Order: sequence, then C-alpha cells, then structure tokens
Amino acid sequence: MEYKVKDVTKVIEEFAPLSIQEGWDNSGLCIGSPDAPVTSVLLGLDCTPELVDEAIECGADMIVTHHPLIFSGLKKISPEDQVGEAVIKAIKAGISIYAAHTSADKVIAGVSGAMAARLGLQNVSILDEDGDGTGLGVVGDLTQPLSASEAVALVKERFSLKAMRTSRPVDGKISRVAMCGGSGGSLIKAASASGAQLYISGDISYHNFFTREGFMIMDIGHYESEIEIVDILFSLLRKNFPTFAVRITQNIYSNPIFYF
Repeated sequence: MEYKVKDVTKVIEEFAPLSIQEGWDNSGLCIGSPDAPVTSVLLGLDCTPELVDEAIECGADMIVTHHPLIFSGLKKISPEDQVGEAVIKAIKAGISIYAAHTSADKVIAGVSGAMAARLGLQNVSILDEDGDGTGLGVVGDLTQPLSASEAVALVKERFSLKAMRTSRPVDGKISRVAMCGGSGGSLIKAASASGAQLYISGDISYHNFFTREGFMIMDIGHYESEIEIVDILFSLLRKNFPTFAVRITQNIYSNPIFYF
C-alpha cells in the first residue's frame, strides 16, 4: 500500500490535533505537499541540518519533530543560517517536514503526561485547562510523600540528569507535583494554586526562583523535559504504519545546552 504525507499527518493529528496548538506556535506541515508519497519517516526533537542529512542518508522522505523548523516568517533563506540550511537541504532532497509541538504538549498523553509517568504520579490531571480536556502541564500525586532531597534524587534519576536548578528546598514533605515540559515559567502561578509543593519544568528565569514558603521549583532543562515525546510519536507511527520504515534519529541528543 502506498502512503502519502497526509496519511501520516492524519494519524499524528488524531493524537495531537492542530486546532489545540498555542496561537504563537507553528505546528503542522511546514515543508512538502500533503499528497507527496512516504516510504520512510525519521523522528527527532529538533529539525537541524544534521537531521536532514541523516534523513537523506537513510532514505527517509519525511521528518517528524517536536520543535518546528520554522517558528515565524522567514525574511531570507540562506545556508549561512541553521534554519535556512535545513530548509534548503530538505527541499532539494524532496523531504517533507512536520512538527507536533504545542499540539503534543496539550494532550494528557503527550509531553507533560510522559513526565508524570516517569515519576509514577497518580490522579493526574491537566494543570492549565482549555476547557475541552486539553491544556498545558499536568498535576498529580506521588505514591508516597518525599523530602526535598529525596525528590531531587528521584527526579535526577528518572530524567537522567547531570544537574538541575532549584529554588530553596521546602522544609516539609512533597506529596503533590505539577509539571510542564519545555518553557513553563508562565504556569508557576497555576502550579502553586493547584496545591502542589513542587513544580518541575524548564527555562525558568531567575526571579521566579524566589518562591513562597512550602513551594519549590525544579528546572530540569527544556530538552530533558521533552525528549520522551520522540518515543511517543515513534510508537504511534510504528503501530499505524507497520509496512514502512519509521526510525528515531541516531543522534537524538540535539540539546544545544552543554553542561560542564
């Protein structure tokens, strides 16, 4: 059976509808035609020039990532710029590129739900609801209360972290945890109001670490909080398209942040 780009995007959008993405986002098909044939898909978190090179080498004619290659309007397309270089390479090679970004953030089985599963949270619900069962972030309960030091050790182990940034550790026990993958500074108030003693996210700015008593923030990193979405999308496509190749990039660590 011959599949087309629109067959792949339909499956992804049944899981993460484009209609729920944030207004500033650019999820969806950014390069290629919905009617282009697909025989192989390569998945990654970020659509870098190196990822496009890998797609060319392995014969993939479609790339699916979490972060969109194009976030806003391009005034020029130049190989001197990483986005321009990736666009040029993809178009030359006839590779379609699709992103499931905040559309995959806002479903409970997506980015934040995967974070909750890593910690084994129970009674998980959406943190900042849109009103239709979707929204940003999640909140849930630990199976047993933990001290701040125990919570730090657990999070570092479950998310394979070399380091993290935290606010002042809470004195009491942590039983309820809120979290949001990616840049979650905007949900700190919602996390505090949810009854959580701990909020886990990435890209937290300096002043947000001045937290109230009994409430703690962990910044585990943007990449580290979102990477599991690649496995989720991989499983989704493998299940629905068993007759063609679906691969995860061999260079999955695309984190532009280095730790020393």
